[in-house]
Amino acid sequence: MEKEIRGEKVILREQREEDARFFAYWFNQPQIMFQCGFTDLTDEEQEKKYINEYHRTEDSDWYTVTSADGEVIGEAGLLRMFPAWHQTDMTIIIPDPDKQNRGYGTETARLMLDLAFGKYDMNRVSIGVVGLNTGALRFWEKVGFVREGIQEQGYYYNGEYSDFIMMRVLRQEWERDRNCPGK
Repeated sequence: MEKEIRGEKVILREQREEDARFFAYWFNQPQIMFQCGFTDLTDEEQEKKYINEYHRTEDSDWYTVTSADGEVIGEAGLLRMFPAWHQTDMTIIIPDPDKQNRGYGTETARLMLDLAFGKYDMNRVSIGVVGLNTGALRFWEKVGFVREGIQEQGYYYNGEYSDFIMMRVLRQEWERDRNCPGK
């Protein structure tokens, strides 16, 4: 049975080989490469390898994000899960600008954090964001992450250095904010 998590706007479902075409196209776009820290171009075969091997390890849980009607719009994952310390990293990529600012990312973040804190019993979820990606910084703060550190000039792309911003949300903060609408 294929794993699937349903929200109102998005469905997080198991990644399939046919998703590789979407990822290969978008992950080669210069703006996406910059925002996500991708250093090398990819192709469908490489993306299939990610789907079939790298994204199926014991310390990760990856999903293809689709709209409610099943259109592929991105990917989300928990990675570097370390149960002994109750912590994990998270990623969400909704690369098409036409699919951004529609609530897909916010709902995906909610579903992934529910998964991390619920199913996996994590206490801490972390992300790293390219400092020049101000839209992503605003997004992650909106969904409850706080900045906790800066790797000064820790990122280099296309001849330019950027800070790398470390962010996190703790279980107690997530539970508090979920139980206090409007926070």
